[in-house]
Amino acid sequence: MVESNDSIPLDAEKIYLGGKEHHVRTRCGSVSVIVYGDQDKPALITYPDLALNYMSCFQGLFFCPEAASLLLHNFCIYHISPPGHELGAAQICPSTSSYSADDLADQILEVLNFFGLGAVMCMGVTAGAYILTLFAIKYRERVLGLILVSPLCKAPSWTEWFYNKVMSNLLYFYGMCGLLKEILLQRYFSKEVRGNAEVPESDIVQACRRLLDERYGSNVMRFLQAINRRPDLTSGLKRLRCRTLIFVGDSSPFHSEALYMTSKLDRRFSALVEVQACGSMVTEEQPHAMLIPMEYFFMRYGLYRPCHLSDSPRSPLSPSCISPELLSPESMGLKLKPIKTRVSLEV
Repeated sequence: MVESNDSIPLDAEKIYLGGKEHHVRTRCGSVSVIVYGDQDKPALITYPDLALNYMSCFQGLFFCPEAASLLLHNFCIYHISPPGHELGAAQICPSTSSYSADDLADQILEVLNFFGLGAVMCMGVTAGAYILTLFAIKYRERVLGLILVSPLCKAPSWTEWFYNKVMSNLLYFYGMCGLLKEILLQRYFSKEVRGNAEVPESDIVQACRRLLDERYGSNVMRFLQAINRRPDLTSGLKRLRCRTLIFVGDSSPFHSEALYMTSKLDRRFSALVEVQACGSMVTEEQPHAMLIPMEYFFMRYGLYRPCHLSDSPRSPLSPSCISPELLSPESMGLKLKPIKTRVSLEV
């Protein structure tokens, strides 16, 4: 029922030394799960955005030493890839039936059951955030909390639907062509890091571009079609009782969607952090911006970062220092690209 692969690519070993890949067979096909850490610890599952996997969507966060210490100290990480998005993924047979967003949410349940997991913490980016929110609505007892980065919750607007159809056509006729990659990079990153005629694009954009070259267009198109047919989750958001922490870059194409979603969540259990001069993928572009809010968020679950890292400029929180100022730009230690926050102190 499971195939394991211990020979993870070298770059992955550098980031997740000791991680192990499992291919879990589900009703909708095999799904790749990279497991890192002590499986006796609470579980944190991740789900990436369109055309990405854990390497291209979350490595910036795990390269950040303070954030990595916070996450890896408290959790066993389960990186779930959408079908056909994992490192070295083969092309999915065209005759294989398509799947819906509901199918992907149900697939997560099958993964949790395979590993014998109960309630888990969830972290997703944009399309991945939508899938995890849908999962949390359908299976409330299996979700401890949601960390959502530039999330989606409504059905596609006409503008988004049009862009998605353009991408689908490009994928169908040309695969991962240059124009499609430019559209995706605009989806992920702010113009500050994408560069221009005078300023070269940043290393994170170049790395993402290389990883996009590895995707099969047909695999990406299947995920895109599922997201483009997604139902509106607005009516289900009020029923959520897990705590929800939302990050969004103010340059994200989905900024207004994140604000809308926050307005529909129960204010007692949710918070929004807006990151200035940042696109959708806060995990890659400004991962340090996530540290203090996540520390504050996890403390409500009795989780914290190990005390021996207290000499860090972004030191661990302690119960005595919980205050509204924890989510101020100054407290986050970001001077060049400060953060503005909208938070409910009940998170």
